[in-house]
Amino acid sequence: MLGWIIAELAYRRHADLAEGKLTDLRKSVVNASALAEVALEIGIDRCLLLGKGEDAAGGRRKPSILSDAFEAVLGALYLDGGATVAFALVERLFGHRMAASAERLDRLDYKTVLQELSARLYDTAPVYVLSDTGPDHEKRFYATVIVAGTAVGEGEGRSKKLAEQAAAEQAWVRLSQPVTS
Repeated sequence: MLGWIIAELAYRRHADLAEGKLTDLRKSVVNASALAEVALEIGIDRCLLLGKGEDAAGGRRKPSILSDAFEAVLGALYLDGGATVAFALVERLFGHRMAASAERLDRLDYKTVLQELSARLYDTAPVYVLSDTGPDHEKRFYATVIVAGTAVGEGEGRSKKLAEQAAAEQAWVRLSQPVTS
């Protein structure tokens, strides 16, 4: 349901984009991290019924639980109120996210653009070095990206993917700057 609504919104609002870019736009807002963020914003975390162990382990903050719960709420809304009501809610919750993503569509996947830049500049691929800290329910990941033997970016996040993307963004910005003498 969510994928269909987002695809429809993407096409309506950005009909000028190529099919692949529309897909990238949809993926930028329909993923576990984005859905978990929305779930937190609307307070789904406070409504979850979790077992004692899952609750103690930080289940109310886990992106997989939050994103699944959001999709369940959306499904229930669709069954109760119909497609028009579900569409309106998704448009209200995701419209601004989609607009922001569309503005930076060429940079949504920094790992890919960094890999392309690294290949062009140094004929080599970036290497990511990962570490983490904290207990399982509050784990933080740290990534350093190395290009041509030099650390060029660092990032952190709630997942390895987010940490790598943050490091790749920093590296891409750094390597994209014109060299001044």
